[in-house]
Amino acid sequence: MNFSEVFKQSNQLCKVSPDGKYLATCVQYRLVVRDVSTLQILQLYTCLDQISHMDWASDSLFILCAMYKRGLVQVWSLEQPDWHCKIDEGSIGLLSSRWSPDGRHVLNTTEFHLRITVWSLCTKAVSYIKYPKACQKGIDFSRDGCYMALAERRDCKDYVSVFVCDDWHLLRQRVCYKVLLYSLDGRLLSTYSAYEWSLGIKSVTWCPSSQFLAIGSYDEKVRILNHITWKKVTQFEHPATINNTKAVVYKEVERRPAVGSDDLSLHNITIGTTLFNTQSKYEICPLPVQLPVVKPDPDRANPKIGVSTLAFSSDSRYLATKNDNMASVVWVWDMQKMSLEAVLEQTSAVRCFQWDPQRPRLALCTGNTKLYLWSPAGCVSVQVPTEGGFQVQSLNWHCSGDSLILLGKEQLCLCYMDTDQEDK
Repeated sequence: MNFSEVFKQSNQLCKVSPDGKYLATCVQYRLVVRDVSTLQILQLYTCLDQISHMDWASDSLFILCAMYKRGLVQVWSLEQPDWHCKIDEGSIGLLSSRWSPDGRHVLNTTEFHLRITVWSLCTKAVSYIKYPKACQKGIDFSRDGCYMALAERRDCKDYVSVFVCDDWHLLRQRVCYKVLLYSLDGRLLSTYSAYEWSLGIKSVTWCPSSQFLAIGSYDEKVRILNHITWKKVTQFEHPATINNTKAVVYKEVERRPAVGSDDLSLHNITIGTTLFNTQSKYEICPLPVQLPVVKPDPDRANPKIGVSTLAFSSDSRYLATKNDNMASVVWVWDMQKMSLEAVLEQTSAVRCFQWDPQRPRLALCTGNTKLYLWSPAGCVSVQVPTEGGFQVQSLNWHCSGDSLILLGKEQLCLCYMDTDQEDK
């Protein structure tokens, strides 16, 4: 694999356009659009304040930049650089902003979750949706972009409301508790609750084929429901001791390189090379293996325990999970065999992991100078060869799966995969 030079970015705001042709990055109040293949700057836009959030329209023709402190949203056009749109929410404030699936409506959530304002770029019409619930992911759209599901809080009850995106009228509304599965015509297909009288569900995700629904809970287990009967097919546990003989446990082992006297020149030390970076590799551990566990503080809110992160591979073959009180461990499950495939034990807490959108290949980072990759063939630790000790805080795959965007605190670089070797 190869790496690009390092570029500046702010607040981890860096996204590839949906068509895969452009790379947009934010540097304080500037929006920079580059050609993905050459990394040459194509457009440079100047916003009215420091950018808090940035998002591409679905057709890659427009970019949204939100400035939450000012209550402003600016929309820029790639085809017509001189055109732009400014949306001012005024004294009611702005908490979040996003595109609708058609890429021609902007949805703004005001402060204190008083309402969602829907702005049309084509007709300049404005629609209002009241009572959005203050939650992490309270809004989502159907795959065809025709419907919007919104979590609402009204009359001291939680609801899930379904809206039609053509004119934003309410289609269905249902009281919500536990895990509820509805059809679009409003029929309640099934309910599920693993247990009662304790902290319950922490994460939920569909597999790409829609055959399985994975539910992560505070009891450190993942339940898998099937799409035909909506019953539990199996459950995956995250024990502190691995005894499963079919699973491979990869443990990251670090060592510091030996430094010779020839390397200790003033030039090598001052330019910030990777001379003193700790090197690492994976070793396969014989079973049983004891994993590091952090006991959560019962007196603190939102305890660090339970399965918070779930991610299916693009072919729905594998499921990757993270149990919060084992922060340095990633679990990979085989969905065909319904069993544990691999365990990756890192030396530091895992910050982010993401599947290759084209292949069963998992990339992860832990906030150090390395990139880690898992595939059914094995595991590898790669040193990011940039000057100044570039620390990878998060990462994103290009839609082709041929490259990765690595994000540091104030910088980014691209990692290019050797696709020829992958195909052999």
